[in-house]
Order: sequence, then C-alpha cells, then structure tokens
Amino acid sequence: NKARKGGICVANHTSPLDAAILSYDNCYSMIGQRHGGLLGFTQKVLDMTTAHIWFERGESKDRQMVVNRLTEHCSSGKNLPVLIFPEGTCINNTSVMMFKKGSFEIDTTIYPVAIKYNTLYTEAFWNSSEQSFVKYLFMMLTSWALVCDVWYLPPMRRLPNENAISFANRVKALIAKKGGLVDLQWDGMIKRKKLSERIRQTLMDLERQHFLESLPRNISHGNLSTLTSVL
Repeated sequence: NKARKGGICVANHTSPLDAAILSYDNCYSMIGQRHGGLLGFTQKVLDMTTAHIWFERGESKDRQMVVNRLTEHCSSGKNLPVLIFPEGTCINNTSVMMFKKGSFEIDTTIYPVAIKYNTLYTEAFWNSSEQSFVKYLFMMLTSWALVCDVWYLPPMRRLPNENAISFANRVKALIAKKGGLVDLQWDGMIKRKKLSERIRQTLMDLERQHFLESLPRNISHGNLSTLTSVL
C-alpha cells in the first residue's frame, strides 16, 4: 500500500517529524510553504536530493496555482510520489481535522496513511503557536523515546460524480478510524484564532451532535446516556 510514482500520499499531521518517519519506509517529494531559519535550511538540503514543490507565502494562497503545479508534478512518471498533510497544520494526536481539498482535485491515486504517537514516552505534538521549531526539536531529542504506529491503507481514487470535498472526507474518515482518532469537521487553523466562549461552546455542541449521529443505531439508551455525560 505504499505510495508509488505519480501518486499522492496523504496523512494526518501531528509533528514536523511525520515526514521523517514516513520517509524511513519510502521516498517522497515534499510540498509546502518556504520557511526561513532551520526549516528553510532543511528545505534547501532537500532540494539537492530530488524535485520538491515549495511556495512563497503569497503563492500558497493561490489555490489554482498550487493545483496546477501539483498536477504537473504527478503527471510526470519520473517524479517521486508527493507527501501531503491535508490538515495544513499540526493537530494534537487525538483528532483528524478538516482536509483541504486541493490534493483531492488531482486525477491520480491517493495513498492514505494513519499515524498515531504513543504519549507514554513523549508528547509529539508541535504547537507552533507557542514553541519555536528549535525548541520543539530540542524537546524531542531529549525525550525518552519517540514511538508511533503507522498504517499504510489501501490506495483510493475519486469515484465518478464524487467531488473533491466528499473524497477528502471519505479519506479522512478512513484515516481517523484506523488510527483511533476523532474525526472532526473543523479547520485545524482554528487553533490560531481567539474565539469567544459562546463560539467555542457552539462548536463543541455541533461536534458532540456529529459524534452521536455517527454511533451505531443499535446502541442502548443507557450507554448513550453515559457517552453523552462524558462528552
């Protein structure tokens, strides 16, 4: 089930080290925004190895340009599969947030991967709003161990008459189920927003309703009451 040339590998995103872990089993082309500092230096080193897709900050907001460059890359039989984290930001190892639809608009095979870190050894989540990359890297290097499970799921393609958003949600649901993660509908970038308590409560109520609706129909009333109280 590992990604092949011309395909796109998509995975949930907890840490910048996700890419290094997946690269242990396969070789990928990376896609993302250009950075400065240590991350920028790492990108320059990667450029010496194979073809990658980097965007300047202004270009990354041009969705059609991103789709065009990704399509061009995947249409070449010589380029490595592209590794993409469709959430667009690191999430805290408990959930899978909304997948951006761009990579699911490409007419190619999608190779889903689920990643789940074992928090018994260390907290792998990078909260980029509070930690610099250097500080985070130091924490990882001085932790007891970095342990995670990786599942390579069956390749998927968009169905006839299925739009990119529906396809993205279908892939996301599969990754969440395999990794034992909560499948959320929120945009991961919400963590960078200062929300009022009323909006936070509304979002929690909507997600609670979404979770309850996803439960099996034959669940007992007693168990449902217990779950509701926990939520």
